[in-house]
Amino acid sequence: MLELAIKGTKRYYGWLALLLGLAGVGFLVYLKQLDFGLGITGMHRDVSWGFYIANFTFLVGVAAGGVMVVLPYYLHDYKAYGKVTILGEFLAIASVVMCITFILVDLGQPMRVMNVLLYPTPNSVLFWDTVVLNGYLFLNLIIGWNVLEAERQGVHYQSWLKPLIYISIPWAVSIHTVTAYLYCGLPGRGFWLTAILAPRFLSSAFASGPALLILLCLVIRRVSNFDPGWKQIQSLAVTVAYAICINVFFLLCEVFVAFYSQIPEHMDHLKYLFVGLHGHGAYVPWMWASMTLMVIGIILLVNPVTRKNELTLTVGCICVFFGCWIDKVLRLLDRQGHGHDLGRLRAQPAARDQRVHPDPARGADHHRGLRAGLPGLDAALQDRRVGQGGSARIKGLRPFLCFRKPKEGLLGSGEPLFFPQGPARKFGNNSRVH
Repeated sequence: MLELAIKGTKRYYGWLALLLGLAGVGFLVYLKQLDFGLGITGMHRDVSWGFYIANFTFLVGVAAGGVMVVLPYYLHDYKAYGKVTILGEFLAIASVVMCITFILVDLGQPMRVMNVLLYPTPNSVLFWDTVVLNGYLFLNLIIGWNVLEAERQGVHYQSWLKPLIYISIPWAVSIHTVTAYLYCGLPGRGFWLTAILAPRFLSSAFASGPALLILLCLVIRRVSNFDPGWKQIQSLAVTVAYAICINVFFLLCEVFVAFYSQIPEHMDHLKYLFVGLHGHGAYVPWMWASMTLMVIGIILLVNPVTRKNELTLTVGCICVFFGCWIDKVLRLLDRQGHGHDLGRLRAQPAARDQRVHPDPARGADHHRGLRAGLPGLDAALQDRRVGQGGSARIKGLRPFLCFRKPKEGLLGSGEPLFFPQGPARKFGNNSRVH
């Protein structure tokens, strides 16, 4: 069947040339990054994950969304999904390949991926994410290839595929669940630390994945003789409508818990995203655009009249897809970039000093000293990055920093922790500075 991929019209060859050109430009930029290092991306210690990992997370959801056509077709014998299921399986393959590519470019040195195989660590969520992603890719390659061949010959697929198909259904759910565990298993990132993160990932996946699949079906119907069927597209649109409603409901649940329970870190992140915080609001228009797109998608897809119209169906699916993309990408970037400890010290120094120093007078004195030292600290850290004598400046700021030697393998010996000096409180067997 591979020989069919290089046969087509002039328009088809032009499309292939455009895609290869874009891929070539991307590869040249990657070679520049490989030569210069990950510093070219703007990532640093406080924001260690950027668009690479954010897009990886979103595409894992697109891959997992294919299960919404696989499950009815194979488990409930919904034969109408026959042709759509093949598209869903190959969409999952393309998405997982892109996910793995994003991880490779995020590593900086791609040969480091071999460490996962040479030194497996079953107690690491990253290890299991590698297992489920490659396993899902392997399952879809086998199932999709054989089912497509059977469909082309007009026969039923082989019986030995049944066990693999049944395994692939829970496996599809697991790839996005394990990806969510990468985030919500990090106690140092407060807003990620929520049990609803995995359900939110899955609900957005079951909306964005089928929405993209519907758009592909509509395009294929126009440019080829392959017709997945209007009835099947309508059934998928109902799935997208329910999934996006659940996704927005989960978001409202997060808002309620954060503000009703007055959880400072959760409230700060939501304020930063939707109204801005302390004069910073770069994400505000994007997040409101995301909410607007998802609401428009709900209106167009829940209403049977607009859902059955091809134009409004297309607009609705585009709104859902890009609304979910903006929401997931920017929320993941914000949850690590905005909430680091130095930002919180600037935002609420007095309240933090009261917790460190039970005596209000000592707390106020310490706050004045800390406030005076922060501008110098910023300059010192900046100089330290560019190698202009930052170490000497940091030595002069020791009264405002708490230096301690962390456990081996965490931050490196003598790394400054951004906490005002004060007595450590004991929690069980661990001693932490607050």
